[in-house]
Amino acid sequence: MGSPSWSLCLIFLSFTSVALGATPKRPVDVPFGRNYYPTWAFDHIKYLNGGSEVQLHLDKYTGTGFQSKGNYLFGHFSMHIKMVPGDSAGTVTAFYLSSQNNEHDEIDFEFLGNRSGQPYILQTNVFTGGSGNREQRIYLWFDPTKEYHRYSILWNLYQIVFFVDDIPIRVFKNCKDLGVRFPFNQPMKIYNSLWNADDWATRGGLEKTDWSKAPFIATYKGFHVDGCEASVNAKYCATQGKRWWDQPEFRDLDAAQWRRLRWVRKKYTIYNYCTDRSRFPQMPPECKRDRDV
Repeated sequence: MGSPSWSLCLIFLSFTSVALGATPKRPVDVPFGRNYYPTWAFDHIKYLNGGSEVQLHLDKYTGTGFQSKGNYLFGHFSMHIKMVPGDSAGTVTAFYLSSQNNEHDEIDFEFLGNRSGQPYILQTNVFTGGSGNREQRIYLWFDPTKEYHRYSILWNLYQIVFFVDDIPIRVFKNCKDLGVRFPFNQPMKIYNSLWNADDWATRGGLEKTDWSKAPFIATYKGFHVDGCEASVNAKYCATQGKRWWDQPEFRDLDAAQWRRLRWVRKKYTIYNYCTDRSRFPQMPPECKRDRDV
């Protein structure tokens, strides 16, 4: 796989388009305990550097995870993650938002483990009203186990954008006018976890977890949250329209970002539900607003 010229890479939060020109706040790295707390298998979370980093450990008995203290309606959320190195087949490292109810909304980053020497697969998905089946998969253009990389979600009333190191890899537009539900009135918590999914994660479940390689370890830092905090029953954000990510310049990608997204689609996308006619003989309505499909 080719390597991009990093001197040309977008810096997402600078939004250098002349037409748009806005400069939102840069992500601020904060200690784990400011925004998050562990939720299960506490003894499988290790704290490093005074809580500025955490390691999640997976063995044959259990994985582990943590979640945000607050619920959020829209915002910008990011996490620096170093993936499980070596033979990670069967494991899933996750960073996602979810409202966790019967008709839940969800925005997913899922990193699917691999046999040694194979590229990591990043799967993204969007659930609205309890319905998902909107998977997209890409190969990453770097080894995500060697060093930290930043994974971010921008979510406002107009779009959801997934970023890898400030490069947009996916956009999900608000298509309510086409009859497609969009996450807008269910506050979501932020979840992170490392768990065993060898029934599906690697080559459709053909590659099983090799427990002789345990413990499997994923490392997190950054813990950035810049969102509208709301009660779990809130239907709107009290500061709607007043935050940087609410402004008109963030209702769409700019021209340079669309070019980078097309680059990802051309070189690294290995699955897109929008083009899967075996599953969807008719293109899902929201895909009609997904450029280049």
